[in-house]
Amino acid sequence: MKITTTKDRRKRISLRQRKRISGTADRPRLRVFRSVSHIYAQVIDDMTGTTIASAASTEPTLKAAAVEGSSGGNRAGAQALGKTIAERLLAKGIKRVVFDRGGYLYHGRIRAVADAAREAGLEF
Repeated sequence: MKITTTKDRRKRISLRQRKRISGTADRPRLRVFRSVSHIYAQVIDDMTGTTIASAASTEPTLKAAAVEGSSGGNRAGAQALGKTIAERLLAKGIKRVVFDRGGYLYHGRIRAVADAAREAGLEF
């Protein structure tokens, strides 16, 4: 795969990570995707190919609970998303996950999601 754009580079890094990362029923994969204005997270069991839980900064419940000045495009919105996804998983009895940063650097909004999920009770 020839890298010509930033999207190609991210896809190549993501594929390289996915060789090593996989989710099981006991320890599913927490996948994070970010766009310019929103951030999304889903928890996937790769053995069955099913999504266990998901959260997005576009959801009305997350927008209503957002703090002043937070959106999906900043770290405050990412922290709210991390807390929400952790609460949904703990309600389903899942405490341990594998974090998949999706080819993004572990920095900024991606790190904010991970830190907020850890603070809310997830282990990874």
